[in-house]
Amino acid sequence: MRSTIIFFFVFQFTASVCAQTISCSPQNRKSVEEKIQEIKGFSFDQLGEELVAIGNTFIGTPYVAQTLETGSDESLVIDLEGLDCTTFVENVLAFGIIGKNPQPNFDEFVKKLEKIRYREGKLRGYASRLHYFTEWVRDNEKKGLVKDITAALGGTEIPKELNFMTDHRSLYPALKDEKTYQEMITVEESTKNQSLCVLSVEMLKENEAMIESGDIIALATSIEGLDVTHTGFAIRMPDNRIHLLHASSKGAVEISESPLVEYLGNIKKNTGVIVARPVF
Repeated sequence: MRSTIIFFFVFQFTASVCAQTISCSPQNRKSVEEKIQEIKGFSFDQLGEELVAIGNTFIGTPYVAQTLETGSDESLVIDLEGLDCTTFVENVLAFGIIGKNPQPNFDEFVKKLEKIRYREGKLRGYASRLHYFTEWVRDNEKKGLVKDITAALGGTEIPKELNFMTDHRSLYPALKDEKTYQEMITVEESTKNQSLCVLSVEMLKENEAMIESGDIIALATSIEGLDVTHTGFAIRMPDNRIHLLHASSKGAVEISESPLVEYLGNIKKNTGVIVARPVF
């Protein structure tokens, strides 16, 4: 948690289908509006290159763990001042989507961020957030925002039960509430018949040329009950190797110094990657 005190304005936004609560400081609203103006000037032939360009504007932004775990009632948290790996990916995608609009604005950004972050695009409490990244990929694939290309790259299906959150209930303040806890059990049970497709490091090395800048890279893990430990964007660097553009727990948004294949070798319990290509 940052030592500075942040005063949150809570906005009530009513759309045609639902009501939404937003947690956003005045500075963060200003940051969103400034970012919108900054990306207006971007023009790329490839979506992936545009997303990487947006992601690069965040380089140096401090890493802050568990930015969405407020411990209070679930709200749509908008925070560009501190990012974890998932919120970095979500914010870049949201800016990428609204960047296609000739007149993007704050309210449109809010709608797109909700669409990306929550199951079926609707905030309906803590359990509606896409906590497990493989479910995040599946849900956003249904929305037409990404396409899971792991299998096409040579990935292998593996069975895995997702129950890390409810098995480690004390790590998640919101799960102290029994109703929310039971809702998360239901979410986890719904994934039982869905295997994970993971691209091993060996296959990644063999097919690295097929990965494009802007592809979303999720790091798969052997940790029991958990699917992914980290995520970011692929970026092809001047060495013609794929590196990782990500919010690093080392302290800030950065580009990995070593190529992705070598980077993965330093991650304990890593089993490979899941690759999702933005397609909006």
